[in-house]
Amino acid sequence: MFALPLPAGRACSGSGTVTHPTKEPWMSAPEFSPPSSTLPAATAHAGARVPAAEVRTPGAGLRQILRGPSGLGTAGLYPARHDKPPTPPTPPMAPTPPTPPTSPRRPEPSSAPAEGNPIPGLYHHPVPEPDPVRVDAVSRGIKAWALEEVDLYPEDWEEEFDGFSVARYMVACHPDAPTVDHLMLAARLMVAENAVDDCYCEDHGGSPVGLGGRLLLAHTALDPLHTTREYQPRWAESLHADAPRRAYRSAMEYFLQQASPSQADRFRHDMSRLHMGYLAEAAWAQTDHVPEVWEYLAMRQFNNFRPCPTITDTVGGYELPADLHAQPAMQRVIALAGNATTIVNDLYSYTKELAAPGRHLNLPVVIAEREGADERAAYLKAVEVHNDLMRDFEAEAAALAAACPVPSVLRFLRGVAVWVDGNHYWHQTNTYRYSLPDFW
Repeated sequence: MFALPLPAGRACSGSGTVTHPTKEPWMSAPEFSPPSSTLPAATAHAGARVPAAEVRTPGAGLRQILRGPSGLGTAGLYPARHDKPPTPPTPPMAPTPPTPPTSPRRPEPSSAPAEGNPIPGLYHHPVPEPDPVRVDAVSRGIKAWALEEVDLYPEDWEEEFDGFSVARYMVACHPDAPTVDHLMLAARLMVAENAVDDCYCEDHGGSPVGLGGRLLLAHTALDPLHTTREYQPRWAESLHADAPRRAYRSAMEYFLQQASPSQADRFRHDMSRLHMGYLAEAAWAQTDHVPEVWEYLAMRQFNNFRPCPTITDTVGGYELPADLHAQPAMQRVIALAGNATTIVNDLYSYTKELAAPGRHLNLPVVIAEREGADERAAYLKAVEVHNDLMRDFEAEAAALAAACPVPSVLRFLRGVAVWVDGNHYWHQTNTYRYSLPDFW
């Protein structure tokens, strides 16, 4: 459970300081009032403790977040997109095609069925098909960056790069990005992280042996080395030594053009978490250790997607202030989001990993080994674990939104929720990479 460390009866302001709620008219807007069936009245006080069990009506509190902030002073939170899709030519006197919506408010899911099948029983929310104009623009941009700027992969990896569908992934996860350039920030970082995983840890020459040294040197592309004048050139030259370091260096340079210092430092911190998770998994591989289920989940809290939703405000063109991001309640919400989305990856990549050489740890495999379950029962138990994490994420996000209804907080919570949904969409629809086991 959590409680914001603020005095009861007060609410937090946009800077993280404490003000009386009656002095901010937008704080009392009806849209911020939690539904009585979901949140107890006590959550009107920022210091009230809210048991998660009391707010776990699936999706009910989350709907408050997804509507986004409204009221006085919030219009600027919904900037129009700056990259209007081109309008096809029309004959004289023909009606002009309607301009696509510019509001980043979450649209209704498309009635057309998405490619691929969702895992039966998996708790998720469908999302609209990503804007094809933006998908095409990001797809062309990310491939040009990978080939021409960082020389990321050899020619025979092209099909696999295309099959990753990073453009569709990022457009689905960041519908409020004001421009394609903002989407490219997320796309470059995602591709760079995947290159490190593949080349250092997994499919393309990765190994647990010596992983710590490789990750340390790659991390200096994100968190630069401050050394003497004699040794600085040698380090700078090393950032071009291999594809993962070239990708990290370039992606971070672009990110720094848009991110504030606190946003950049937040991202570096989360990448440190990710690299520590890589090292834990590598250590278990070297010792042939199968962790307990709770130990595996601890590792996955670090080796997970957290760096992706944590930059949702940078990609959205705004900033959640550092003091509000650091609140324990916000940290819990972000951690739960990262944990749930990572178990989605375990579940959708299950058959892919089983077909690969060696033993790959994922949640169904660990449950089967440690709890003596057969493959089907272990997989279905992993679905339940994901669903519990998802409902806890939604419950805690709804409680935080009620306790601290600051516009930047609400928009950030909404961005993380949409990222969670977009992440599931990509896994479900990426049939090039994933297929489901025959358990139903």
